[in-house]
Parts: sequence; structure tokens; C-alpha cells
Amino acid sequence: MTTWNFGIVGAGLIADFHARAIGDIPNATFTACCDKVPERARALAEKYGAKAYDSYEEMVKSDDVDIVTIATPSGLHMEPTVAAAEAGKHVICEKPLEITLERIDAMIAAHQKAGTRLGGIFPYRFNDLMIPLRDAIDSGRFGTITYASVYVPWWRTNEYYEGSWHGTWKLDGGGALMNQSIHMIDMLCDLMPPIESVQAYTATLGHEMEAEDTAVAVLRYQTGTLGVIYGTTSSFPGQFRRFEITGTQGTVINVENSITLWEFADKRPEDVEVRKQFMKIEGGGGVADPAAIDYENHTRNFKAFLEALEKGEDFWISGPEARKAVEVILAIYESAREGKLVNLG
Repeated sequence: MTTWNFGIVGAGLIADFHARAIGDIPNATFTACCDKVPERARALAEKYGAKAYDSYEEMVKSDDVDIVTIATPSGLHMEPTVAAAEAGKHVICEKPLEITLERIDAMIAAHQKAGTRLGGIFPYRFNDLMIPLRDAIDSGRFGTITYASVYVPWWRTNEYYEGSWHGTWKLDGGGALMNQSIHMIDMLCDLMPPIESVQAYTATLGHEMEAEDTAVAVLRYQTGTLGVIYGTTSSFPGQFRRFEITGTQGTVINVENSITLWEFADKRPEDVEVRKQFMKIEGGGGVADPAAIDYENHTRNFKAFLEALEKGEDFWISGPEARKAVEVILAIYESAREGKLVNLG
């Protein structure tokens, strides 16, 4: 079994998630980290027995690093990702991959040129419930899917945004959609046909910040299915995220990591087991406190990336795949800004 050495760029809250996830993988070792604030990098390195570097340029050239994880503010993902590719290192990058399509495309191109792999981090894809849900979609149990929507009614305090990169256009690339709701938007990109068009409104209603803290978009998928995206950080005290998919033969409502409804016209014995396993609402991490999110699915995300590398296969959440959610969000921002329907693709 190959042992993979990881270096982390950035030493904030999410970097600690990465370090813990790497520590739970038998054939992975956290060997290095860096941050623009050297004291922060040293603190993270000392906590986990890694080596602190003064810059990502230096760290990515180290022979003790095989894979670089990117845990910087969103608008600072491109530069270390490209540098890692030029140094021959694979990269797995936090969401969003970057805040513009041009910067994302530069990241993808750099790894294609280098022959290295670029993967995204979308932990919700690794929730256990997604297995039977994907099976139900793939086997046509919904009949004609008529509606697919996501809701993220979360809460963040003013202190979360004050003096921070959060909610800024330059480093966050947006607000409630680009930072928090992107996970659920990625679920639509993963489970549903491509979104054809959006009509949207965004607003800043509950905080003093540059970008939106509330957004609503109406969707039309290429198949004609309709849907809604609702994302906010101004819904006190924070409520569970929700995914709904319904069709002529079935409906599933997913709340957090559980289901409140799993019903199909063609009833099957396994439905009883699905309800038994998932009809108990679990979770709540992240609805009001970003530090409360469990890192277990980060571990699964990293493991899947390593498995793809070892098998020489394309990673499920490749650069082009992780790009999709950002494209949807940017189309929503354009629609809200211009007051018009925006077509994707």
C-alpha cells in the first residue's frame, strides 16, 4: 500500500479538519503546512507533528509532500494549486474550487499540462443516504422527475463577517451561496441533469457585509424539471439543510443526514430498511456554527481521492466536476444583478 504525504496550504479552521481527516487514513501522513501568518502554521504543525514552511512555493517543492490540500480563503486557491501542479504534486482543494471560472480553468489547465490530478472537496456527497438515493434516481423509481430543490436556512452572527474575508467579493466570491449553500448546490449538480437556466434574486438583509446573505433562484433543468435554490445565513437560529426531489412515481425529502419522506409507487422490501436506517434526523452541524461540522466525510472524500490515484482512474469530484456548482452560483449572481433569466452552458 502506497503511503501518501500531505501538505496543507492554509492553517485556519478548515485546515484542522484536513489534518484530522488525513490522520484517520492508514496510508496517509500529514507532513507539512504553511500559512501567510507563520505563527499559525507553526501552531498547526506542532499540534500534529508536521513541518511548518514559510510559503507554499517552498512547501510544494518538498520531497516530503505528494499531495497538497488547499485550505486558504476561496479567492486564494488558484496560485498554490498551479504552483503545486508545476512542482508535480496532486491537489485536493476546498470548495469552491475558486471564485471565477477563469481562475478555475487555469487550475484545471495547469494539472492537465503537468499530468497531475486536481480534485474537489464536497463532503456531502459521501453521506450514507446518498447511496440509496442515487440508486433510486438511476433506476428510474421517481418516474418523470418534476421538481428538485435545495434549502439552506442557516445562521451566522455579525461577528462571523466583521473584519473577516467571509462575505467579501474579493476572497469569498460571494456570500451565503458561494460559501455555505454551495454544498447543496453541488448535490443538484451531482444527482440531477444539468441546469439549463436560472432566474434569481439576492439580498443583504441581516448583516453588514459586501455580498448576499439571502438568495432565491428558480431553476429549469435541461430535462424540463423545475426547482428552487434557497440559501441564507440570516435565518436565526439556523435550521437543517433540506433536499427535495419528486416525480410522477416517487418523492424523497432529505433533511440533514436523514429522510422525512421516502415513498415510491413501486414499493420494494429495501424501502423498509432505508426508512429504518435514515428516518431519524441527525446532524445540525454548521447551521449556526461552522466549527460544529463533522470531519468524517472529509476523510471519506480524501480516501476516495487516494483510491482514484492508486487505481489510475479519474476522481469522482475532478476539477471539471467541482467547477459545476460555481458556474451555477455565478449564473445566479448574474441573474440577480441584471434582473434577467440567465442560461448556463
